[in-house]
Amino acid sequence: MSEDKSPSEISTYSKETPVGRPDRDGRAGVFVPSEMFDSAANAAIRSGSGIVGFGNPDGSLTVYFEANRFDESGLHKWENKARKAYDRMVMAAPTVSKAKIDARCLEQVGIIDGTGIMLKQPDRLTQWLQLCDKLDTAPASPVTLWKKR
Repeated sequence: MSEDKSPSEISTYSKETPVGRPDRDGRAGVFVPSEMFDSAANAAIRSGSGIVGFGNPDGSLTVYFEANRFDESGLHKWENKARKAYDRMVMAAPTVSKAKIDARCLEQVGIIDGTGIMLKQPDRLTQWLQLCDKLDTAPASPVTLWKKR
């Protein structure tokens, strides 16, 4: 008989979580902090960041994030932050905005790829952005498509 697990013991790493760094235009997860996220221990992941990443074979996540620390006007919207983090990840660009983190510290709320973002839990993203006082950066829709380059 299996034991019931509390929500804090359940990992968000699931069959929906892409494993391994995606190639250019490949799929990655979109994440928000969970109840187990320790902002002091993960201070580089600032409030309102766009957080994207992939699962590792050991069950952890590798995430890339963008918080718009330098207040660039083109990065005000959350989806633009997520896109910038995604582009860094698929290009394997050198960055300090990258972390390996316990999967229980983040909750996967959607998928991002070379064509756009599909939020499966837009309400969780909205809750997090509201908590961060960044609700004005929230996407207008659960689906954001990129313009063809």
